[in-house]
Parts: sequence; C-alpha cells; structure tokens
Amino acid sequence: MSGRRVETPVRPTTTRRRPTPPPATQRRRPPVLPAYGFGVRTRRVAWIRLFLLAGVCVLIARMVDLQVIRSPQLSAVGRAELLQTVTSPALRGGVFDRNGQILSLSSPSLTLQADDAQISHPELEAAALAPLLGLSGPQAVAALTAKLSQTGRGSGQVVLASDITQKVADQALALTYNNGLAITTHHPRSSPNGALAGSVLGTLDWEGNGNGGLEYAYDHMLSGKAGQERVLKSPNGWQLPQSSPVVVSKSVPGQGLELTLDVPLQFQAERALGNELLKSNAVSGTAIVMDTRTGDVLAEANLVNTTQLHSAGMVPVPPFIPSKHPVLPGIQQAMNNLAVTQTYEPGSVFKLVAFSGALQAGKITPTSTFNVPDQVKISTYTFHDAERHGLLHMTATQILAQSSNLGTFQIAQRVGEAGMLAQVQRLGFGLPTGLKLPGESRGLTVSSSTWSDTDFVSLAIGQTDSVTAQQMIDAYNAIANNGMFVAPRLVRGYVSASGVVTPTKASAPHRVLDPLYNSQLTAMLRQVVLAGTGTNAVVPGYAVAGKTGTAQIPNPNARGYLPGDYMASFVGFAPASNPVLTAIVVLNRPTPQFFGGEVAAPVFSSIMSYALHRYNIPTTAGAPTKIIKTGTAASDVTGGL
Repeated sequence: MSGRRVETPVRPTTTRRRPTPPPATQRRRPPVLPAYGFGVRTRRVAWIRLFLLAGVCVLIARMVDLQVIRSPQLSAVGRAELLQTVTSPALRGGVFDRNGQILSLSSPSLTLQADDAQISHPELEAAALAPLLGLSGPQAVAALTAKLSQTGRGSGQVVLASDITQKVADQALALTYNNGLAITTHHPRSSPNGALAGSVLGTLDWEGNGNGGLEYAYDHMLSGKAGQERVLKSPNGWQLPQSSPVVVSKSVPGQGLELTLDVPLQFQAERALGNELLKSNAVSGTAIVMDTRTGDVLAEANLVNTTQLHSAGMVPVPPFIPSKHPVLPGIQQAMNNLAVTQTYEPGSVFKLVAFSGALQAGKITPTSTFNVPDQVKISTYTFHDAERHGLLHMTATQILAQSSNLGTFQIAQRVGEAGMLAQVQRLGFGLPTGLKLPGESRGLTVSSSTWSDTDFVSLAIGQTDSVTAQQMIDAYNAIANNGMFVAPRLVRGYVSASGVVTPTKASAPHRVLDPLYNSQLTAMLRQVVLAGTGTNAVVPGYAVAGKTGTAQIPNPNARGYLPGDYMASFVGFAPASNPVLTAIVVLNRPTPQFFGGEVAAPVFSSIMSYALHRYNIPTTAGAPTKIIKTGTAASDVTGGL
C-alpha cells in the first residue's frame, strides 16, 4: 500500500451560539407570587370568595340573631302590631211581662265564617262542611264551594252559616280542611210576640244600645258590663281565622226587667185600638189600662195608621217602627210612646178638675142647680155648648153627664182662679208621671202670671192646658182609688242573670179628694155612662164610671183651631162600686165620626170587658146588660168663638 493517506470526510458541524442577553434595563423580571402560589386571576377569585364567605357568615349570624336569640322579642312585636284589644259585649238583659212571658230577649248566636283568601281546598272543604250545615245535593255543595273559592280572593270574610249550635261549630273547626274558618258570637235581640208593645219597649241601634222606650231608659242596667279580649286582626280590621282570643276581663250580663204589662191584655188592647183606627180613619191612637190600687200599667198601646198618615201627608218620615208583623194591616207601633210624649188639649175629660175642686171646696153638691144660658161672651170671645139651646135648668150631675161647657164654666167660677190652678196641680197635671221614660212631657199648664179673663171657661172645659194620656188616666185613677193618687208604674222588678227578681219600690200614694166627695163624684161619673154622652162605654154586667171628650186641635201656625180636626177620648173605671181597673182611649183625628162617645167609648168597652173577665172580677148587681143610648155624643164637643 502506497503511502497514500486516506482522509475520512468529516461532517460539517453547526456551531450554536448563545443569544446575547438583552441589556439589564430590558430584562423581564419574574413575577412575584404569593406564598401559596396563586396567579393574578386566582387571586381575584379568592378575594370574591372571601367576601362572599364573609357575607354568608354575616347573614347566618343575623338569622341566628333574629330566629334564635331575638325570636321571642320580635314575635311579641309582630303580634303586637296585629293584636288589638276589643270590647266583648255583655249579654243584654231580657224584658218580661208580669207573668214571666218574654217581650224582648237577647241570646248568643254563633256564626261560621271563612276568609276565602286562605282556603286552599274549597271543593274538599265544602264537601266536608255541607253535611254539618244540613246542606245536601250537588247544587248546595257547589254554592258552598263558590263561597270558599279563592276566585273571590280579597272579598274578606264570608258568612257560611248563622245561628249554628256549639256542637256544629266544634265539628267544623275539627275538620281536616279547616283553613280560614272562624266562629264569631253575636247576641241578636228577638221577641216571640213580634212588635207587641214595641212603642213601650223601644228599639236598639246598630251598636246594640237602647234607642227609645224602656230599652233606652234602662240601657245602663240592661246592657251590663262589657268585657275585653285581645284578638289578632288583619290590617283591614278582620279577625284572623283560627286565632284564639285572649280574655282580659269577662263581661257581666245585664239585668232584665219584669214589667207590669200583661201580654194577653196588651194584645187585646192593641187589637181593639187598631180596629178602631182603621174604622174611624184616625191617624194614631193610645189606649192604657191600669191597676187602680197599685198604679201598675197593665197595657199601653200606641199605634199609628200608616195608610191614613201617608194620605194626610203629615210628616216626611213615618213616625212608626217598621215591622214584618204589624198589629193589623196598615197599623204599626208608634215610634214614640205617645202616652207620655204626645200632648193635646183634652177637652171635656178635663172637666174633672172643676167638678172635683168644687166638691172638695163645698161649693156644689151633685144636686146643685144652675141656670145654663145658650152662650156667654167674655172679652172678645163667645163660648157656647156643642148643641145650641135656650135657657136650661140643670143639676151639677146633669151638667157633667151632658158635658155642658157653660154649666162647667159656672161651676169653675165658684171654685175661683186659685182653686182651679191648685186642683190642676193636685191631680198631677203639669208634673212628671214618675215613669222616667225618654221624651216624656209634663204638658203645658196656665199659671197665675198668664191668667186671662177667658181662662175660667177655657181651662174648665179643657182648652187651655195640654196634657198627656198618662196624666189624664192618672187623675181619673185617683178618683177610682177613693181619692188617693198613686203614681203609675211600668217596671215591676229587676231580673238578675240567675233569674232572681228584685221588686221595685212602689211610690207612696197621697190624697187628692176627700172620700165623701170622691164617692159623690164617682156617682156623677156613672151617670155619664148610664144617661149621658158615654153610653157606648157600657160594659155589660158591670157598673162603669167615666167621661167623654171631643177636643179641637189647635192650629200650630196661627191662633184658633184646625177646622174638622179633633182628639176623641174616653177615660173611666170599673166596677164603679169597687173599682179595680182604670182605662183611657185617645184617638187622633178620627173621621168622619169624631165624637169621643162614638169612637173612643166603644174601644174602652171592648178592652175593659176583656180585662174584667180575664181577672175574674165579679159582676155588678143591677148593672146594664147591654148598651142603651139615652144621651147624645155630640154634647161633649168643646167650642168657643
């Protein structure tokens, strides 16, 4: 091998050159990371999480504070906003007649109601309630479902049933679906006798307070003492269903009243008076029956003829108590007790003052004679009897029986001004009756300071003074009671909640006429019924004493009287020999017949006949057995020109 050198080819090599580092001012510094090694994005998320965690902790702490720590306090505050103290009315005392029969009574009444906005299953709840409420059939259930349906949301509480029993109430609240149900208690006032004696009893207003009559006069006693309860109420004032009231103080039931009224006699008096109102077309009327000895008012009827009242156009608002059960068609109870609130010029029944005063003063006897002229002129006024006549020679008894105005004037002259005024007051005119009823009037009486020349005539015949029917019967009752005046009484006793009756104290009687003169006057009043203007007042089998009256009605807008308008009346007692009962009947504007002896006396006879038989009063020997007209009813009309 030659010395030839073989060279192995060498692969070219690439030389890597390290890049030249940038200047120190341009170098990027590595990021400074937190100790736990998060990046920038991670750090922001961490802060958000941290804040959320803190917020949750605050909320949890607040919830613990509200729901646990301060829960009792806040619950009390919340309940206080809805918890209201309300009055729990007491059960009103009842009103009863003298025999214990109910005239007016309040009784608890339960009402089932629901808040339809809280009913979640109306169909199921209606189906469960229907049998309890005595409802059957798909239509009844559908109607109940409609009341409970939430489609009526916002209508508030709905009455489902009224006057339910406590058993039904308990069963309704025990139902599975009873959301929104509640029981409320009311005390409605009712009367099993309808509107009987309504004008005497009075009414209640919408709050349950007395609004007239005895209900108003004795409201403080009847209403009792209200209690207090705390109940939950919604902002709109509805009691929240299923919320039990908390009793703060219990109510105390009111005391009841036992009246002197006798229900059967009251019914008879109203029926007889109502029939006469329809027959005589009178606007209104009053009838009273009293126990002569005690003054107890056994019946007191005050009625209004609504048909006649409207046709006359007398008042814009009917002054009567609307009732679904009127005494008779067209006859309603007067709104006020006319016996004590309505004053009128009494007419001839007021002649009792002159005759009793003259007898007591010894100025006349029943047989004293007088020359009675046809007319008498005093000042510018001319007075005459109802029937024109020549000079008559009449005894005092005949003057009273025939109701002579001019004869009574002559008797009044013997009594004198002072004697007449004293006798007016002695018989109770111009004074309160003592019944203490709302709206009671004392009447209007002339005094010595206003006495005029004509007052001897006008006062004697009942034209100057105005009286109430109660005052007039009180005066005649004194004659029936042998000259002893006894105040009338309507309330016989107070009835406790347990039924115990505490009698009321009777007023002390006082004498107004000597027994001898009283006996003479009674005999004279008997002649009025036997042979005078009051023959229609005869009660077959009994001796009756009394007096008729037909008085003109004063013109309220001018001097003088309303033409054709009269107040007709009769007042008397029986049996005349030993009086037990006294009664009066007054009719306002009867027409076309208007004489007291024609329209009022028959009503007296009807009522008194029933009363005497009801109380088993013995008949009078020799008394008339039928009505015999021997006098003239027109004679008792008072008149002056």
